[in-house]
Amino acid sequence: MRGTARSKALELLARREHSQRELHTKLRSKGFAGDEIEGAVTELSEQGLQSDDRFLELFVEGRAARGQGPLKIAAELRSRGITGEQVNLVLEPRAERWCDLACTVRDRRFGASLSGDAKQRAAEMRFLAQRGFDGDQIRAALGRERAAHGHEQ
Repeated sequence: MRGTARSKALELLARREHSQRELHTKLRSKGFAGDEIEGAVTELSEQGLQSDDRFLELFVEGRAARGQGPLKIAAELRSRGITGEQVNLVLEPRAERWCDLACTVRDRRFGASLSGDAKQRAAEMRFLAQRGFDGDQIRAALGRERAAHGHEQ
């Protein structure tokens, strides 16, 4: 017997946090009925065993620890069913940290000394853009605003 939607959802949540939408999708793919899924996810949420807020916090912190910027994180959250408003609420309080993270990621990849070579700077810009940093964060990491964010050139 495959068990209940609730027990399968608990099994999934034991491995890592999931958004409600992720749980719905995974349980549907396991063949559970929509009513059973809805009841199970609602019950787990009401009991505090599933929390989109907790999922968001852990997701953003985990991705930032991997050196990903806010644009990439936001896109990934939207693909996981988190609305734009919820994404903004979790990313905005960290706004001050994104420039620092861009500097750290750039230094880790290319070294602490800043290059004057245009080709090298372009490569660094592409790298940071692919990591999900915006223009202001990239400029900060490449030195134009670096001193203002506590990094030495």
